[in-house]
Amino acid sequence: MGILPRVRELLVPEKGLRYVDRDGRELATMPADLFTGDGSPVTELEIMKGDLTVILHELIAGQTDIVYGDRISALDETPDGVEVTFRSGAVRTYDLVVGADGIHSGVRALAFGPESGFVTHLGLHLGDCTVPDAGPLDDWFEMCNQPGRMLGCAPSGAAPRRRCWRSPPTGSTSTGATCRARSVAADTVVAGMGWRAPELLAAADADPEFHLDTVSQVHMDAWTTGRVALLGDAGYCGSPLTGMGTSLALVGAYVLAGELAREVALDAAPASDGARACDRGPASDGGGVDHTAAVRRYEEIMRPLVKAAHTLPPGGADGFLPRSRFMLRMRVLTARFMHHWPMKQLVARMLDRSEAIELPRYDAPVANAR
Repeated sequence: MGILPRVRELLVPEKGLRYVDRDGRELATMPADLFTGDGSPVTELEIMKGDLTVILHELIAGQTDIVYGDRISALDETPDGVEVTFRSGAVRTYDLVVGADGIHSGVRALAFGPESGFVTHLGLHLGDCTVPDAGPLDDWFEMCNQPGRMLGCAPSGAAPRRRCWRSPPTGSTSTGATCRARSVAADTVVAGMGWRAPELLAAADADPEFHLDTVSQVHMDAWTTGRVALLGDAGYCGSPLTGMGTSLALVGAYVLAGELAREVALDAAPASDGARACDRGPASDGGGVDHTAAVRRYEEIMRPLVKAAHTLPPGGADGFLPRSRFMLRMRVLTARFMHHWPMKQLVARMLDRSEAIELPRYDAPVANAR
């Protein structure tokens, strides 16, 4: 996509993950260069979501109409497009609608059905807040665990500070439930954990963007129906436990855009170009760009990677958030052994998803497929 140099300019300096006890003493570390590739619990490429959004916005500025503060309330598919009704009352028609609106996708609900048919809760909840002054973390993401609960604090400029716990804290992800979610976190989860618990609770109380959600996966037999397609967490969220959310979204967007661009190029090719003509199936709308072929290839290319990304790390939810002190001690020992052969090689093979997809290269610039 040509954005890697820009991404590197905005990387967060993060040395890796450091486990600490309730008094802040180091138990084990997992340096950022311990493993390579997606799915690793640590990575050398760490970037703020907001910074990545800015980079992507720079790519489309001046080429794409962007509407803020609205959402889709109805979809009505016709032979030639999709009539989209917005909550504001505006109605517009598009050739294709792509729902990239997260695990609680409104587009998915309109086009495929209720969330309950696709979202699987893994038994954990995750709360995020920003700490105004995280203090001297020495560029490490620090994590403190007790049975069934966890507190984490990332370096300045990294991902939001997190705390995680097992179900069931009550409340939902809506703004109206924020105060109740904070209360649950304070009363039943974080209180008495030691380390930086009071500081993080105070930050959650002061943060208007405090967010609480389930740790869940999205499983679907198909990500497209007619002229509606799903992308990223909306169609195939692997959960924060797999560490693949941003990668899946970017790769999926690249493949979908590339396959659509390929169809634009084929449609523009001279009719006498037999080699190109035989690559195309019949256009779904009687002529023009065959979006059905593009979205079909998108699903075929992405399915193996999504399947790999849905594979939870060793131990699943219990491995991420152990229930007992014995299991917590075993995880610390495992983290220490990961620095050495053969444990390092074994874990690296388990985490590597790169073989699950052969990323296509597209001749036609994606920007031309508007």
